[in-house]
Amino acid sequence: MGMSEIATDERGRITIPQKTRERFGEHYRLVELENGIKLIPIDDDPLEGLRDAVGDAFADKDAAELKEAARTSATQQINERHRDRSKTEHEQSEE
Repeated sequence: MGMSEIATDERGRITIPQKTRERFGEHYRLVELENGIKLIPIDDDPLEGLRDAVGDAFADKDAAELKEAARTSATQQINERHRDRSKTEHEQSEE
């Protein structure tokens, strides 16, 4: 894992490093967080990718239901991690 510093060009575009694109693909979701943004790679067929990952656990769900459940879960997880990180940073600053 790593972190890269990137900047937008004059048209507001960013360039994702080649090694990152090779690892994660060419398509991403841009998620707006309370304190920043996150790029989440998406499969060419996200529903098929989900079904491959979890088997037939969601076989009776349609795409809209799966999408809403995934969005809600991802948002909750990201916000929890942010709160935990902020709490840890706050506790460390008080020491």
